[in-house]
Amino acid sequence: MGRQVMVELRTTIDDNGHKEHNTSKQKGMLHQKQNMDVLTFEEKTEDQQMIKNLITIQQEKVSIKRSGAVSMHQQFHANQTTENVFKHPHGNIHMETFTDNISYHSTDNARSGQLTIDYKVKLNGQAERKHELMLTFNEEDTQ
Repeated sequence: MGRQVMVELRTTIDDNGHKEHNTSKQKGMLHQKQNMDVLTFEEKTEDQQMIKNLITIQQEKVSIKRSGAVSMHQQFHANQTTENVFKHPHGNIHMETFTDNISYHSTDNARSGQLTIDYKVKLNGQAERKHELMLTFNEEDTQ
C-alpha cells in the first residue's frame, strides 16, 4: 500500500551558460519495496494532455518512465551512459545520457526524501548539455 505525497520536480538545463529552469508540483504516491522507492504521479501539459510518471529509485540507479502525451524510459546509472528514445507528438528524439552523480536521501519512515541527479544529455547527437534534476517528496503537504 502506498502513501500520498507531494512531489516537487525541479530541472535545470545549462546550455553553455544559458540556464533554463522548470518546476512542477503534483500529488503522487510513494510505494516502498525491499531496496527501492517507487514514486508515481501525473502531470498535465500546457495543452491539458496527461503524462503518467513512474520513478524507481535504487541505490546506484534511477529509472524514469513517462507515458501518455509523451513517452520515454530514461535510466540513470552512476558514471555510465544510457540511451533511450523520447517520443512526443512532434516526433522522436534519440537521447544519450551520461550520469555524473546520483544522490538520494529519505527519512527512515520515508515521509520525505530528496533525489538529485547531475547528468549530461545529447539529443539526436547534438552537443551535450548539463542537466540537474532535483525531486523532493513530502507526506505532510498533501492535506
